[in-house]
Amino acid sequence: MSRIAYVNGRYVPHRDATVHVEDRGYQFADGVYEVCEVHAGKLVDEKRHLDRLDRSLRELRIDWPLSREALRVVLREVVQRNRVRDGLVYFQVTRGVAKRDHAFPKVPVRPSLVVTARSSDPQANDAAAEKGVAVVTCPDNRWSRVDIKTVGLLANVLARQAAVEAGAREAWFVDRDGYVTEGASSNAWIVTGDKVITRPADDNAILRGVTRTTIIDMLADHGLTLEERAFTVEEAQKAREAFMTAATAIVMPIVRIDGVEVGDGKPGPVALGLRRALHSTAELA
Repeated sequence: MSRIAYVNGRYVPHRDATVHVEDRGYQFADGVYEVCEVHAGKLVDEKRHLDRLDRSLRELRIDWPLSREALRVVLREVVQRNRVRDGLVYFQVTRGVAKRDHAFPKVPVRPSLVVTARSSDPQANDAAAEKGVAVVTCPDNRWSRVDIKTVGLLANVLARQAAVEAGAREAWFVDRDGYVTEGASSNAWIVTGDKVITRPADDNAILRGVTRTTIIDMLADHGLTLEERAFTVEEAQKAREAFMTAATAIVMPIVRIDGVEVGDGKPGPVALGLRRALHSTAELA
């Protein structure tokens, strides 16, 4: 079965899905996106993803391409047409097509909307979680508004490539003061004692991850205490556990940071327990 994409009002074969050469997302990365997990045919934490999309659009002064309810219908239709039971649905909104000029178009243009979906193998992710993954660190050279989920991801691309070349799963950005901000496509966490520590999301230095927010909601029920503060690479290497969260990885234990083993070098009970419980806590729609 060929994949199906939604592009500006039309469902088209994935191979034929195109946008105009002067779409501002292509020209300027003038757009935002979301990635929502699909679990057992249901969208995970859809409301939170749409709320974050709304915030990103408002921050960049881009209009919704269609109503929120209509977008919900499109998301489900793309998931259904691609027969995705477990996987991801990606949706991207750009300012639209206009003559190339850095400033906003003088004449209002219609925002562009693209939606795609693909299946993934949950067993492969589970196998990675049972072994744990490695991360490497790199300087955080991104722009200062990473709290907006824009399509401008070049620094993230280069960081992830550095991780791949080092045989790692993810790269953690480190700010000029030596503190971890977040991963190239994930939020960063460590565990010390009964405290689960992650960087605050109120200073624009990280993205307020949807999975991150769901995990925060879960901690008390697991007898864990949240501490939102910055931590150094050295502290992370000496922590009891480390893990990352994202819609694409759920909760993924980290067992090595820059080649240094975390804890006993195996996935810890906190990360694995949160991973197992996530879908029973998250909103499935």
